[in-house]
Amino acid sequence: MTIQSTPGSSGYLDLYPERKMSFFKNPYILLLTAVAGIGGMLFGYDTGVISGALLYIKDDFEAVRQSNFLQETIVSMAIAGAIVGAAGGGWINDAYGRKMATLIADIIFIFGAFGMAAAKDPYVLILGRFLVGLGVGVASVTAPVYIAESSPSEIRGSLVSTNVLMITAGQFLSYLINLAFTQVPGTWRWMLGVSAVPAIVQFILMLCLPESPRWLFIKNRKNEAVDVLSKIYDFARLEDEVDFLTSQSEQERQRRKNIRFGDVFKSKEIRLAFLVGAGLQAFQQFSGINTVMYYSPTIVQMAGFHSKELALLLSLIVAGMNAVGTILGIYLIDHAGRRKLALSSLAGVLASLILLSVAFLNQSSTNELYGWLAVLGLALYIAFFSPGMGPVPWTVNSEIYPEEYRGICGGMSATVCWVSNLIVSQSFLSIAEAIGLGSTFLILAGICVFAFLFVLMYVPETKGLTFDEVEVIWKERAWGKNTSDSRNLLGEGENQS
Repeated sequence: MTIQSTPGSSGYLDLYPERKMSFFKNPYILLLTAVAGIGGMLFGYDTGVISGALLYIKDDFEAVRQSNFLQETIVSMAIAGAIVGAAGGGWINDAYGRKMATLIADIIFIFGAFGMAAAKDPYVLILGRFLVGLGVGVASVTAPVYIAESSPSEIRGSLVSTNVLMITAGQFLSYLINLAFTQVPGTWRWMLGVSAVPAIVQFILMLCLPESPRWLFIKNRKNEAVDVLSKIYDFARLEDEVDFLTSQSEQERQRRKNIRFGDVFKSKEIRLAFLVGAGLQAFQQFSGINTVMYYSPTIVQMAGFHSKELALLLSLIVAGMNAVGTILGIYLIDHAGRRKLALSSLAGVLASLILLSVAFLNQSSTNELYGWLAVLGLALYIAFFSPGMGPVPWTVNSEIYPEEYRGICGGMSATVCWVSNLIVSQSFLSIAEAIGLGSTFLILAGICVFAFLFVLMYVPETKGLTFDEVEVIWKERAWGKNTSDSRNLLGEGENQS
């Protein structure tokens, strides 16, 4: 059998295109994806809600109102927690499974949400933000991997992108909640406390769902794994999947035993894969997405629209465009492919950042035109970012690592994402105050140029490939092999560096 006819490869889809559509009609696959995706919703809600809550937190705490540093700390402390959560999340995933990692993330998030709602001073609020971030960090590692390992390769990109849709849906929901509570006593406390609800819902539903079948195989729990796979595949495909995973699981168990963080850099092909995955995550953040999502109401006010309600309403429109764009990305990622989608997205983001820069560099209190131009720039930024650089880094990171490295590399890559996020969010207001918003957006535009070149030169296309076919890409790049049958490489280069 050649690679073109293996289940999950693009050749297989050409022969049996109806199989791909049947997977989308499988309610069990959709249920697994939806419940795991609530972790993405927690991520998105936390990202969006603080942007509106911060407007009212400043009213209650004079120290926050007078200090940009304290404002940045309230925003970025969740990211600091997420760094810790993501760093430990890979180990939790490998040791205890994707399901247990999700449950742990929910419990931490719930405690953090209640802590924020009850905060009597900025420092208790900061502690609550850290706990929420800790839960989000674990969830950010877990959800894409759980979805990817429970998905047929034919629709893996679309389903993992659904997690990103849940992130954008959470952001949109947060702006709706922000608007709903603008006239309610204890405004920001409700905004932040309500975030516990989706975590509670996910915790309850996750108790009823199975572990990832690939993780079960690695842990030698074959009967449980087969039971899960039987609900995903029809009988003919099930036999192929079980045979393949059985043949691979013992080898992967042996390789997994002694893997540590340093091993990622000892293997040349794993090192290359991690460089691409971590690079995508870093450029996703340094292209400015979370400056837009964390501070969009503040940016709108800086553009000349001083009403809190109007700032939140315009930010809601931006968040809505984010969700719609992500839906488009779910379709495009398995049709146009990851690489092409990322390149076109970055080109549009670059143009939008230049427009934002022009708007703020020419802003004046007597001319509202540039204020509206800034709002247009925000909208275009989201329209270009959300279908491409929103889902692509998470999708690529869920599929480019071998099974035995998936938890560790996924955690390390997510940590890079959160560290990059922290740097941007902790410095944005201070840099904008020092050099102006126009110049700040111009710096982000320059970073997008480097991001475009990075994707163009280093990111491979993984559309329609199985996990093992993707693994071959790195072996070929690392060792200069060129073969018509990628199976010849599957056992080579494991311990080389």
